[in-house]
Amino acid sequence: MKILVAMSGGVDSTVTAYKLKQAGHEVIGCYMKLHGKPGYHEENIAKVEKVAKFLQIPYHILDLQEDFKAKVYMPFINTYKEGKTPNPCALCNRFIKLGKLLEFAKSLGCEKLATGHYARLENGCIRVAVDESKDQSYFLANADKEALQYLIFPLGEMKKEDVKKFASTIEVLKSFATQKESSEICFVENTYVDVLEQFMDTKIKGDVLDSSGKVVGEHNGYMHYTIGKRRGFEVRGAHEPHFVLKINPKENQIVVGTKEELKTKKFKLENINLFINKKIFDCEVKIRYRSKSVPCEVLVDENLNAQITLKEPVYGLASGQMAVFYEEDRVIASGFIS
Repeated sequence: MKILVAMSGGVDSTVTAYKLKQAGHEVIGCYMKLHGKPGYHEENIAKVEKVAKFLQIPYHILDLQEDFKAKVYMPFINTYKEGKTPNPCALCNRFIKLGKLLEFAKSLGCEKLATGHYARLENGCIRVAVDESKDQSYFLANADKEALQYLIFPLGEMKKEDVKKFASTIEVLKSFATQKESSEICFVENTYVDVLEQFMDTKIKGDVLDSSGKVVGEHNGYMHYTIGKRRGFEVRGAHEPHFVLKINPKENQIVVGTKEELKTKKFKLENINLFINKKIFDCEVKIRYRSKSVPCEVLVDENLNAQITLKEPVYGLASGQMAVFYEEDRVIASGFIS
């Protein structure tokens, strides 16, 4: 089988390419240039070149910086401007890695696209990886349903520690087993605020309000805060911890309250991404990557907007983040919280 492998210069994509080559497939590597961080690409391309030479496979460098800026980077900036919490990895997977890269794979006559994601595919559905501590099904849940038939995730059945052990047994790949893992958001060096500062003044002080609308303190600029944050703002006369409940970007205000006020049992999604043919169903939902899944009921209308009712409350529900719905270990839907 002719397979394009997304290669980043990391251990996961390197082992993915190696295993597919060993299995007898015709493997082609591809490195994607997504942003212009100085020195970032040169170092990674050198690693990809080393692996490609060792495996005796061709590789391409695909410049997707303009697409990445339009579909991932600027939406990231604009979502924070709107006082919401973005999910750039979910957008990148849909539009870039499983979008533009898949288009490129097809243009080369490849039957499949393989990535180093920790997830499994079964009967056209995404399933949780064997290594649940590294599972990336949450970030893949925004994928176009039609794309899934072309994908392979060879590491879905492996533990991360076994991937590293495997790499360490092959002389040329030993250095990949010990290198530092890449950061979660590839274009954020330190904090997301550093990125925002290139586009706006982030240091404009504003009012902190309580849930009744009374001014109780001052903050350092609304874009420094996300829902659920409990530090970095003033609350005069408070005798218990306060958390960010709401962000009003137009007025540069944040609303704070107690943990009890942070509790939510209902929320809405716009344009739900369904992998099943049901409009009313019970399942479990994760409201952020590392959150515990919670039982819920989902009601989808004719415009594919959804009303979610949770069977138990969650804390810190943030607009802009992705909710991912599971039936046991299978992803059945996803959508961005409105």
